[in-house]
Amino acid sequence: MSAIPTLEQLHALDPKQQPTYPDAGAVDTAVARLRTAPPLVFAGECDDLTEKIAAVSRGEAFLLQGGDCAETFAGVTADNVRNKLRVLLQMAVVLTYAASVPVVKLGRLAGQYAKPRSSDMETRDGVTLPAYRGDAVNGYDFTPEARIPDPQRLVEVYNNSAATLNLVRAFVTGGYADLRQVHTWNTDFVQNSPFGQRYEAVADEIERALTFMQAIGADPDEFHRVDFHSSHEALLLEYEQSLTRIDSRTDAPYNVSAHFVWIGERTRQLDGAHVELLSRIRNPIGIKLGPTTTPDDALAYAARLNPDNTPGRLTFITRFGAGKIRDGLPALVEKVTAEGLNVAWVCDPMHGNTFEASSGYKTRRFDDVIDEVQGFFDVHRSLGTWPGGVHVELTGDDVTECVGGGEEIDEAGLANRYESVCDPRLNRVQSLELSFLVAEMLRKA
Repeated sequence: MSAIPTLEQLHALDPKQQPTYPDAGAVDTAVARLRTAPPLVFAGECDDLTEKIAAVSRGEAFLLQGGDCAETFAGVTADNVRNKLRVLLQMAVVLTYAASVPVVKLGRLAGQYAKPRSSDMETRDGVTLPAYRGDAVNGYDFTPEARIPDPQRLVEVYNNSAATLNLVRAFVTGGYADLRQVHTWNTDFVQNSPFGQRYEAVADEIERALTFMQAIGADPDEFHRVDFHSSHEALLLEYEQSLTRIDSRTDAPYNVSAHFVWIGERTRQLDGAHVELLSRIRNPIGIKLGPTTTPDDALAYAARLNPDNTPGRLTFITRFGAGKIRDGLPALVEKVTAEGLNVAWVCDPMHGNTFEASSGYKTRRFDDVIDEVQGFFDVHRSLGTWPGGVHVELTGDDVTECVGGGEEIDEAGLANRYESVCDPRLNRVQSLELSFLVAEMLRKA
């Protein structure tokens, strides 16, 4: 890790999935503003997360990473942020209590505003416009004005991320994340959901345990607050590079836009700009590995992104699809393990299981999501390695975007509350159901 590469150096590497801005001067103005903006996270917090992920890589903890596919500026409200945090806290409680393992909580929030797309353009009814690339780039409305990439939106990403992090920090330190709130997180949920009722039974047991601890005079700080970290895909180079700073304590570069950033499946070219930028920073980082990844690719990424083999520095997030994970994952894990590499293995069971419903909605089957997680656990159990975590797109709201699950949402029901601007997310019931099923897998692991 050394000096921060300049934007000119990064653009010389032909970066993928970048917007084409019509006004270079406006880009310069936005970048200059971001360069002087205060950090959204601190280097010490990033180091703390690296230590936690090191425990994951050793098999001593489990990583729960979740949040929106693509955040929107309109979604930055206290209710929305609280609902996402609430479902992640509930999932973490289920996993911690049912599987007796510490859970590292990592939100896919406060920066997840940009999305890679399979095509630069979108055509509707004979009209062709630039594709929507997330609120960080352009607007969702299908009009020429909305779809023009606007670099001022990068400054809005920063401002909205700051607002989101302020809310999250207030919730997790101000009493909302107190374990004595386990029932409160469920009050609007238990009435009509079997998984809400199952959660309530866990909450009863936790409450009895807390009452016992209090009776013997034990009341540690961990009961009253949680460590919660932010993450997003490091996609837009202008944003990520301008928020990469030299830490005054260590003289090392950190990306101060999030605690954890990852490289996506479409931008993981070994000699590309995204690998180059993230190879220089000291944050814990991830890289998505899909079914085209070879074992030698995995070794090359580790050599480039974690040359010192630092525990907790590198997470491999696998996204194979339910039908491919049992065949594709073993060779990667075997070779990485044989080389003695320190990596945390995390399963993204969402992105390899997307299809278009008969109604035209992009969706995922809950059973496919669970099957991919089960395959991930099966592979690691057969190899004697640790299934380190799950990375899921979810929301704390009662949307209808993924079919199946305990609510038995069918393809016709997707239209009821399909709110995602990009990929389908698990709703609150499906997310809680997932946590119980993963907890059972963890107990066996």
